[in-house]
Amino acid sequence: MFCIGGINIKNRVIAAPLAGVTDKAFRIIARSFGCGLVYTEMISDMGLVYNQSRTLKMADLSEEEAPIAVQIFGSEIEPMIKAARIVEKLGAHIIDINMGCPTPKIVKNGEGAALMKDLNKCRLMIREMVRSVQVPVTVKMRKGWDTHDSTCLELARIAQEEGASAIALHPRSRSQFFSGHADWKIIKEIKKEVDIPVIGNGDIWSAQDAVRMIESTECDAVMIGRAAMGNPFIFRETVELLEHQKKIAAASVQERLATAIRQLELSCRYKGEAVAIREMRKHFAWYTKGLRGAARIREEINRASSKEELLTIIQQVQ
Repeated sequence: MFCIGGINIKNRVIAAPLAGVTDKAFRIIARSFGCGLVYTEMISDMGLVYNQSRTLKMADLSEEEAPIAVQIFGSEIEPMIKAARIVEKLGAHIIDINMGCPTPKIVKNGEGAALMKDLNKCRLMIREMVRSVQVPVTVKMRKGWDTHDSTCLELARIAQEEGASAIALHPRSRSQFFSGHADWKIIKEIKKEVDIPVIGNGDIWSAQDAVRMIESTECDAVMIGRAAMGNPFIFRETVELLEHQKKIAAASVQERLATAIRQLELSCRYKGEAVAIREMRKHFAWYTKGLRGAARIREEINRASSKEELLTIIQQVQ
C-alpha cells in the first residue's frame, strides 16, 4: 500500500489513462484483476465546462470501486480550474493533469506534452488547481519535448513546490511518441529530486518488468498502459509478483474469452449496444491476438453488427 495525498492505494499497480481504452467497462475489469488505482481516459476541460453530454459520460464514476483518478487536459488555467471543480463534484478521488499526451491533435492546441514547453504556465496551473479543490492533484508528464530534453526534472520539482500529491512519468520525449526505449534512469533521478510519490510508466510488458522498474528506479508504484490492452490479467500477475513474490500462470484462453465477453456486457450496459459494438471491436482483436485463426476472427468481428453476432464469434473460438 502507498498513499497519494492521503488517499490509500491498496497496492503499487496502477492502470495508465489511455484514450479510447480506459472507459468505465475497462476500469471495472481492471479492478476485478486487482489493479490498485485506475484512471479515466483524458477528459477535455472545455467539454466539462460546456457540459457536453459525451464528456460528462466519460467522467461518470458511478458503480465503480474507489479510488478513481480523473485525468483532465487543457491549455489554459481558468478552464482547467473549472473542470477540476466539476470532476470533484462528480466524485473524483484524485485529479490528474495531463502534461504528457504526445498526439498531434492535442499538442497543436498547446495541451498535453506541449505544456512542458512553458514551465511558468505549468507552475501556475498546478498551483491554482491545487488551491481550487479538496482532493489530491497529480501530474502525468513525459521526459520532455525533444529527444534529449529532460524538462521533467524541473517540472517534477515545480509540481512538488506547488502542492501536487504525486507525479507519473513516461520517460520518453514527446518526439519519440512510443518509439525507442523508455529511459528508466530519469525516473530514478526524479525520485531523488522529490519527496512526493513517483509513479513509473513505460515499457512495462510483464510482471517481471514491473519488478525490474521498481528495483532499478526505486519508484513508488508502476503504471501499466498498452500491455493491458486485451490483457487485464497483467494487473493480477503484477500484484502477485510485486506484492507477494508469487509468480502465477498466464490467463487461459477460456478466461481471456470470458473476460472479453464480460467487458462487452459492461460496455453495452453503460454505452448502449451500437456504441459498444463499434468500440469493442479493437478490444476483441486484442483479446484474441495470438490465438489460432486470429486474423479470420478479427475479420468476422469487424463485420459484426450486433451483440449476438459478436458473442457467437467469440464462443466459437477454440
